[in-house]
Amino acid sequence: MLVIVPLSVLTLGIISIVIFTVLCIMVFVIRHMFRHKGSYHTNEAKGAESADCADAAIIVNDPAFTETIDESKKEWFI
Repeated sequence: MLVIVPLSVLTLGIISIVIFTVLCIMVFVIRHMFRHKGSYHTNEAKGAESADCADAAIIVNDPAFTETIDESKKEWFI
C-alpha cells in the first residue's frame, strides 16, 4: 500500500529533524565548554610566593631535596 504524504508535511518533518539535530549538537558543545573551562591544578612549591626564586622555594619546602644550587651556573632569561 502506497501512502501519499503532502509536500508541506514532508518539508516540516525534515525541518524539525534538522532543528532537533542542531539543538542536540549545541547542548553537547555547551556541556563540553563548561566541563573544560580552563581550570587546572599545578604542583608548584607551597612557599613560592615568599621565596626569592623558584629554586629557593623548592629547597625550603622539600626536605628530601638534596641538589645544591651553584650560583655560577644559574641561567637567566631576559
